[in-house]
Amino acid sequence: MPKGQEKPQNSEKQTAEEKAALEQNKSPTDEGKVVDRLIEREMKSSYLDYSMSVIIGRALPDVRDGLKPVHRRILYAMNDMGMLHNKPSKKSARIVGEVLGKYHPHGDSAVYESMVRMAQPWSLRYTLVEGQGNFGSVDGDNAAAMRYTEAKLSKIAEEMLADIDKETVDFVPNFDNSLKEPSVLPSKLPNLLINGSTGIAVGMATTIPPHNLVEVVDGVIMVIDNPLAETNELLQSIKGPDFPTGGIIYGTGGILSAYSRGRGKILVRARTKIEEAKNKQKIIVTEIPYMVNKSQLVEQIADLVKDKKIIGISDLRDESDREGMRIVIELRQDANSDVVLNQLFKHTRMQETVGIIMLALVNGEPKVLSLKQLIQNFIEHRKIVVRRKTIFDMTKAEEKAHLLEGLIIALNNIDAVIQLVKKSRSTQEAKEGLVHNYKLTEKQAVAILDMKLQKLTSLEQDSIRQEHKGLLKLIEELKIILASEQKILEIIKKELIELKEKYGDKRKTQIIEGENIDIDVEDLIEEEKMAVTVTHAGYVKRVPMDTYKIQARGGKGVIAAGTKDEDFVEEIFVASTHNYLLVFTNKGNVHWLKVYNIPEGSRQAKGRPIINLVELEKDETVSAFVAVEKFDEEHFLVLATKKGIIKKTPLSNFSKPRKGGIRAITFDEGDTLVNAKLTDGQRHIMLATKNGLAIRFDEKQVRPIGRTGKGVKGITLRGDDEVIGMEIATDKKSLLTITENGFGKQTSMAEYRPIGRGGIGVINIQCTERNGKVVSVKSVYDDNEIILMSKGGIVIRTKVSGISKIGRNTQGVKLMKLEETDKVSATARIVAEDEQATAQAIKEQRGEENGTILSTEEEPETNDEPTEDEE
Repeated sequence: MPKGQEKPQNSEKQTAEEKAALEQNKSPTDEGKVVDRLIEREMKSSYLDYSMSVIIGRALPDVRDGLKPVHRRILYAMNDMGMLHNKPSKKSARIVGEVLGKYHPHGDSAVYESMVRMAQPWSLRYTLVEGQGNFGSVDGDNAAAMRYTEAKLSKIAEEMLADIDKETVDFVPNFDNSLKEPSVLPSKLPNLLINGSTGIAVGMATTIPPHNLVEVVDGVIMVIDNPLAETNELLQSIKGPDFPTGGIIYGTGGILSAYSRGRGKILVRARTKIEEAKNKQKIIVTEIPYMVNKSQLVEQIADLVKDKKIIGISDLRDESDREGMRIVIELRQDANSDVVLNQLFKHTRMQETVGIIMLALVNGEPKVLSLKQLIQNFIEHRKIVVRRKTIFDMTKAEEKAHLLEGLIIALNNIDAVIQLVKKSRSTQEAKEGLVHNYKLTEKQAVAILDMKLQKLTSLEQDSIRQEHKGLLKLIEELKIILASEQKILEIIKKELIELKEKYGDKRKTQIIEGENIDIDVEDLIEEEKMAVTVTHAGYVKRVPMDTYKIQARGGKGVIAAGTKDEDFVEEIFVASTHNYLLVFTNKGNVHWLKVYNIPEGSRQAKGRPIINLVELEKDETVSAFVAVEKFDEEHFLVLATKKGIIKKTPLSNFSKPRKGGIRAITFDEGDTLVNAKLTDGQRHIMLATKNGLAIRFDEKQVRPIGRTGKGVKGITLRGDDEVIGMEIATDKKSLLTITENGFGKQTSMAEYRPIGRGGIGVINIQCTERNGKVVSVKSVYDDNEIILMSKGGIVIRTKVSGISKIGRNTQGVKLMKLEETDKVSATARIVAEDEQATAQAIKEQRGEENGTILSTEEEPETNDEPTEDEE
């Protein structure tokens, strides 16, 4: 290009010289010229060429034989070398060299690693190479160097190569045009389905899982017999993936999705069993998900145990041997095997989500295919192979029959033929004479001249005639096959049935019907009873109930929650780790909280600020907890306030949790929430005040209202008196009253006669300077236990039966020795450790306990005040 006449850089049009050069597949520089080209155009063109090379030449399998080029070349080279299953193995290095030198001009490691994988029974469902030596392990160990190992074709691999010498597939030039290689294998086996395939190309990936040969053959035959078969019908034969490492597939939704549209996800779990050993249990892992490294899995479990993300495991070892896989996970004596298993599934690769993308090359183009489309493509391939094989066999048979016809003519005129040959001066003259005299072709004449004298015996003559008849019959049969597609399909079916009988085996991977499962966090937590403590400063924790020892009445107790200066334990609550807790605050708000979300601590631990678990306002504290299993229409929440207001709301109104909580009750300024109880609408309510008064009334006198309503008056208060507790009343129980100086008593609830809601109430306990004001009331049975806690953090656990049962108008007895400056702050009732008591506790929580219902037909008179504001 002359100086000063540079081509504009922004031009996107190619010059005539550039176009011509491209058409002639040579560079314009060959003629001493430089052609400018936009970098974007060059990058796009080059990258597309590269990506298509990767997609077609390396990463994606062909839909017909399920092989990538490297695998196809390995199998073909081994077959060409005569390395059949019934022949001696040869060094892997020799095989790799053969493949590299003739067909695959890439790295030797890529070829060897591909061959190694085809020999690993944990990688392929049906191995295509039979290896001898160290070919790696399921622990991820590398195979020995190729100079040490040997290999040959497996028997089933030979079915992939059967009839390849009968022009059944197209051959293409190799990389240097010196040899020919097959573009695809004949593949009697539906290899893409039975062995699957994985690969990552440019902008796309394929993950086709392996399947069971018997099921796949049945599915292919189903499509042959009924081309209109739908995916649901195919699922009757092909249940789902069948991994070489076994495992368990949970749910069929992902399988159906993958089979119907080519994409889906399935959940695969390790197969485990529980073994009993002395007082411990062992989890035995016998199968792991596909493509999971066993040694890395064991290491992962060990790390999680070390970091205390998985608890309950005392020992871990790998006892796998030639007999099979066996990972032993020993549990502690107090561990729950179900909980530990769920933790393992949640946090380790014992549970894997396997994505399925059925992407393969169809006529050189990558396509995502459904299960039926995969099968249809295989059938079409086999139809072509069978047809070409039939044509090849027919051509060979016709050529042979043609020669035999000439031999028969010669045998029918044997004397004259011999004389003609004897009189001929040369072979050419003899050939021309035979052609002229007996109307033969040159090939027939040559065959007659090449015929041995032994063919002249009568037996040999009969053999030639019989062979000729057989060939004519065979040719007729082959012509019938070529004229009928149904005949070709029958041959395909027959071949598949033979393969199923020879190589079919039982399914290794179990499929559990139903939807895909997802482990709930609750499944990872062992259900057990906990003592939940809340301090005045808002610290909360949970402690296992067996932390506290049972002591006799009047004992010193043990140190419980550690508290900072001026803080004291204000509430203690007993609940299961799986309970759904409604957390009510003094401001009338309610929050949702699972007990297992509360951090577990020791007796001396201070706990964790409750504001980290629920969103509380600055001056808001917790007033009550209610354990709930489900939110239904049959149960109610009854709330009581310090100023004597009572409110009843259907439990279903609290069924939608909100992060910041919701309003449970609206009350006047200065009032606070005292307690909340769960009822079934048929209970008696008892309110107790700090000055020793109590009232009992039927909850039917309280009409159900909405969440934000104010409620109605429950008890009329005098002076500075205020409500300190609310309980569900029943004549079968006693009311345990505790005062601030450590005194207490229990009184049968039958002594508290029902009166009208809103009354003044009756005497519950005599409050004096000696025993102090009432701090807590609890409804109890004799076989219950209670925990008493002081502001100083002292706790005592004792049986209710050790507390005197006396009348209402008394002062009580000493329950707890306190320092002069210490006061009782909170109490909690504990159910005895037996099935009957536990069942009773559950009934109480659900509001199903049998209580005394008012028997009078007329409702007692109520004392409503104008403060009532119902919603």
